[in-house]
Amino acid sequence: MTAERICTTAELQTDKAFRVVIEGEAIVVVKDSTGAVHAIGDTCTHGDISLAEGFVEDNAIECWAHGSQFSLATGKPLNLPAYEPVPVYNVNVDDSGVVYIDPANKTLAS
Repeated sequence: MTAERICTTAELQTDKAFRVVIEGEAIVVVKDSTGAVHAIGDTCTHGDISLAEGFVEDNAIECWAHGSQFSLATGKPLNLPAYEPVPVYNVNVDDSGVVYIDPANKTLAS
């Protein structure tokens, strides 16, 4: 599988979650306050809740249901009740600001 075009950086609002589904995988895309684009799994590992409906702050996304926060950079949970990480997807942004994600190119923090 090759990387799939998602959007442009101009279409992403800073610190707002943007949900996409690629090959059946729900992914949250976020442009942080520095302009960096992150992509992590959309499902909270504690309660099977969409993280895209949560809140983005300080390089983390918070599940609206139970308050677990996940690092946008590593996918690691930053507090309980979640204790399992979400996957992090490799993001490529080309010179024109187009964001690409390959759902096969992901990592899971240990």
